[in-house]
Amino acid sequence: MARLLFAKKGFENTTMNDIAEASQRGRRTLYTYFNSKSDIYKAVIESELNVLYGRLEEVLSRDIPADEKLILMAFTRLSAIKEVVTRNGTLRADFFRDIWQVENVRKEFDRKEIHFLESIIQDGLDKGIFQLEDARQTAEILHYAFKGLEVPTIRGAMRLDYNKKEDREIIACILFKGIYTKK
Repeated sequence: MARLLFAKKGFENTTMNDIAEASQRGRRTLYTYFNSKSDIYKAVIESELNVLYGRLEEVLSRDIPADEKLILMAFTRLSAIKEVVTRNGTLRADFFRDIWQVENVRKEFDRKEIHFLESIIQDGLDKGIFQLEDARQTAEILHYAFKGLEVPTIRGAMRLDYNKKEDREIIACILFKGIYTKK
């Protein structure tokens, strides 16, 4: 219920009374579980991040080569993040206005995603698909690169589509070949 209220009215315009009423609970009951409206907002963000986490887990569990899995991971996370932000209406505005609060809640998600990326990279190293020195650092760099694509994707400035061969090839080229000319 709180997610719907935040999505409809925004964080600032939603009160604890609104949340209590919508959830058919008393304010005292809410305060038993949450210290403030901010805590409820954080719980909503965590819940949405768990949806993203689930989508990334699905990619991780697929039985496909590491290079294909990395490309699918990039597209899946961007698509899932856009869906979450779009589904939450005015949370979208709050997302851009209070990015630091979202970032604070997101730390655990980021840690898990880096771990996922590292395991994909390590699998690729073990199978001779990739050749690099530091799987962990590479995973961190990829995580932040993917994260940097979020805002343009959410705002619609970038429209990458996994189903388009050209889009997959662009991402694959940047991930695996870089932008150097052939030598």
